[in-house]
Amino acid sequence: MNYTKVSVCMATYNGEKYVKAQIESILPQLSDDDEIIVSDDQSTDGTLTVVKEINDSRIKIYSCARNKQGLTKHACVVSNFENALNNARGEFIFLSDQDDIWLPEKYGKTMRLLRQYDLVVSDATVGDKDLNFLEKSFFYHFHSRKGILNNIYRCMYFGSCMAFNRKILNYSLPFPDYNETGHDLWIGLVAEMTGKVIFFQEPLIIYRRHENSITNITPKIDRSGRELIKKITGRIVIAKAVLSFYWRYKVCKKV
Repeated sequence: MNYTKVSVCMATYNGEKYVKAQIESILPQLSDDDEIIVSDDQSTDGTLTVVKEINDSRIKIYSCARNKQGLTKHACVVSNFENALNNARGEFIFLSDQDDIWLPEKYGKTMRLLRQYDLVVSDATVGDKDLNFLEKSFFYHFHSRKGILNNIYRCMYFGSCMAFNRKILNYSLPFPDYNETGHDLWIGLVAEMTGKVIFFQEPLIIYRRHENSITNITPKIDRSGRELIKKITGRIVIAKAVLSFYWRYKVCKKV
């Protein structure tokens, strides 16, 4: 298989309001051989029209064919990102939400780190829907750090801040078929079991929070408002998935 240098994987759904600004913050940083993979989950607004009007050959659009009937919003997002990743041809993979903004040094600084690490998670500043300042550091707010147990307890891997090499992608796919295991959390946990991870303390994106964000909007930008019993059940499911992967990778050598 021929690999381009970098694939930026973006999952879209009814994102016409913000997606153009995000893509236009990414494209100037890419080389001619790089690509943006847009996987669209049957948007009902003008998302695809906006993306196509950017008219750049590096943008490749795919439809997420998985039927959303009976799936949670979370599961639809995971499926959409999996579709984007399955179509990526890059040696290095960046994840991107449809509504954030890449800061000008995102690509260059991340690529330099990827020479030493298998997965990079960079910090982010947080803005409202109009990019007005809310938080200086996403990491500081969530006490973000690596560690398998830390992240099973509370996920601190946020896809929009992540980039990794193809080795990590190959180990991570296909994603576990559990509603509890997000694509970003799973990739982060797999990277910790199979490679080197860094949480880079410099903000490289503006993380835009608005009424349609997957992360709940509260004064403290809390990620989850679920009932305690559901959170505990979810942690058990994630722990089982991690143990299963670790057994196959370390003991059976079959991953």
